[in-house]
Amino acid sequence: MEVSSTWNNGSQRKGRHPLFHVEQYRLPLPIPHTLLEVAMTILTPAALAAMIDHTILKAEATLTDVDKVLAECRMHNFASACINPIFVKQAQQKLAGSASRVCTVAGFPIGSNKSTIKAIEASSAVKDGAAEVDLVAHLPYLAAGDLESARNEYLEVARAARAASPAVILKLIIESAYLLALPGEAGERAIETACIAARQAGFDFVKTSTGFHPAGGASVRAVELMAKYGGGLKIKASGGIRTLADAKAMIAAGATRLGCSAGVAIMAELAGSQSAGEASGRSGY
Repeated sequence: MEVSSTWNNGSQRKGRHPLFHVEQYRLPLPIPHTLLEVAMTILTPAALAAMIDHTILKAEATLTDVDKVLAECRMHNFASACINPIFVKQAQQKLAGSASRVCTVAGFPIGSNKSTIKAIEASSAVKDGAAEVDLVAHLPYLAAGDLESARNEYLEVARAARAASPAVILKLIIESAYLLALPGEAGERAIETACIAARQAGFDFVKTSTGFHPAGGASVRAVELMAKYGGGLKIKASGGIRTLADAKAMIAAGATRLGCSAGVAIMAELAGSQSAGEASGRSGY
């Protein structure tokens, strides 16, 4: 379904929103709230599943735990299984032939490794079969507004990962809750810096959070700012998304991918709400 509407600057834009067409996530600007409200009412299980990175990144996760997540990915056709790098090779074999990809992380969870180490980690994961890599940014660069250092870090990782596979999808984790706790407008400026650096380094997504930072996870405000400054980057909301209402709020704010460990529960909640709606429709009320 193609949508055409008047944006905040008065111009006419056309494009496809992921709720209508799950293969294409990007729009130049957030779509109007009136259209989003309509979209929320027709969110299908297939469309929602295709936006979820089904995640297990806890330090104590075993291969048995990961196998359960992989089976759930195959069952629901989630966008990806987001797992620790040590499990990538086995996961790639077990998800072969499914709709779900293997996603992993680099510099996780605090982002303070040297960029060379992050690059090696990302490249190794891609060689093992990862189709997507979520990189944790070095936060002091963003907090200081140091665009050059941030861009150089992301470029080094992008070059290494894409030397292993040009098609790899790269996402930049920026710990938006921490950045937005900075004083004054520093948080918004830091998110702007992150978006510019990620875009210039050739990343595909900016991502809110690891889900492990004490400052918190995703927020509507953070996703809105990432949409404001993304300039075509896709947005992954991650951290604290546990319910269908959480998922819908992030999508409405501009998220095009959701990272969560509650994907199965959210899918069940959507199925239940749609069943209730159908029953209500049949009753005439």
